[in-house]
Amino acid sequence: MASFNKKIIIITAPSGAGKTSITRYLLEKFPQLSFSVSAATREPRDYEENGKDYYFMTVEAFQQKIQKGDFVEWEMVYEGKYYGTLKTELDRLWKEKKYPLLDIDVKGAIHVQQQYPQASLSVFIEPPSVRELARRLASRGTETEESLQTRVNKAEYEMSFSDHFDHLIVNDDLQEACEEAEKLIAAFLAK
Repeated sequence: MASFNKKIIIITAPSGAGKTSITRYLLEKFPQLSFSVSAATREPRDYEENGKDYYFMTVEAFQQKIQKGDFVEWEMVYEGKYYGTLKTELDRLWKEKKYPLLDIDVKGAIHVQQQYPQASLSVFIEPPSVRELARRLASRGTETEESLQTRVNKAEYEMSFSDHFDHLIVNDDLQEACEEAEKLIAAFLAK
């Protein structure tokens, strides 16, 4: 049997660009991929489960893990809201002979690919326009006018980093974006 090569797939995008939908599609298409559960300090949404959607923890517990060097990457994405990828999560998936699929923010994605330059594939999902992104975020019904503007401003900033990634997919049509991502991942895993 061939030895298992530790690889990482990184999907990143501004909030509302479609990375979660594309991630779900890829997980259905590739049984050898497994969702890398991120740590977060925000409150869980009604439908979210600890250990499945995120490892929910207090700010204090998260900061202790930062000090111990337990994260591959971490960011304070919004004021007081930390997100990060635990080293133990990547190790858990590799022990299961799975390839971690990371659905993470832009700065975190840059940090992961810097640490695993040969073992990672990074894909940046871009909305067709900032206006369309704002429309998608507003249609969720989860944002106040102020939080919506904060997310749109952050998205514009994050889009300026799109050239830091291996591939860019413009998500104008979700099915086409999913199929484009599928081809990229298939080629990467075949190496």
